[in-house]
Amino acid sequence: MKVWELGHLVLYVRDLQRSRRFYRDVLGWKEIEVPGGEDFPAAAFTSGRTHHELLLLEVGPSAAPLPPGRRVGLYHFGLKVGETDDELREARDRLVAEGVRIVGATDHGVTHSLYILDPDGNEIELYIDVQPARWKDDPSAIFAEMKPLRL
Repeated sequence: MKVWELGHLVLYVRDLQRSRRFYRDVLGWKEIEVPGGEDFPAAAFTSGRTHHELLLLEVGPSAAPLPPGRRVGLYHFGLKVGETDDELREARDRLVAEGVRIVGATDHGVTHSLYILDPDGNEIELYIDVQPARWKDDPSAIFAEMKPLRL
């Protein structure tokens, strides 16, 4: 077996409408219709690369929150938002205008990244590739020394 690519993510969310607005209106994903209506409280999104890349499943307000700190499970997922620092600055400015708190900003050498939290506390890395040829020729380059990102 060989994995070809990461296909999609599925996240449990407390409030589907709140999360739908965040992923669609703030991050700009294209929402696609999910059959089932109220019998299947879900929302699906695509960038256009595949049928869907993100599926949200509503579990309600009483669901346990993500525990803080080091834990087993998902740390964050990354979304490529462009290829230039100007595009990353535009993303940053949009986030700030929408009241989204940026919890980190890192220069990874091969990428420049901003880190945010979605409404349920899932961490998301928004990044641009700054040296794609470097990591394609030398995959170990992704583990270069991290530095604070200055946009």
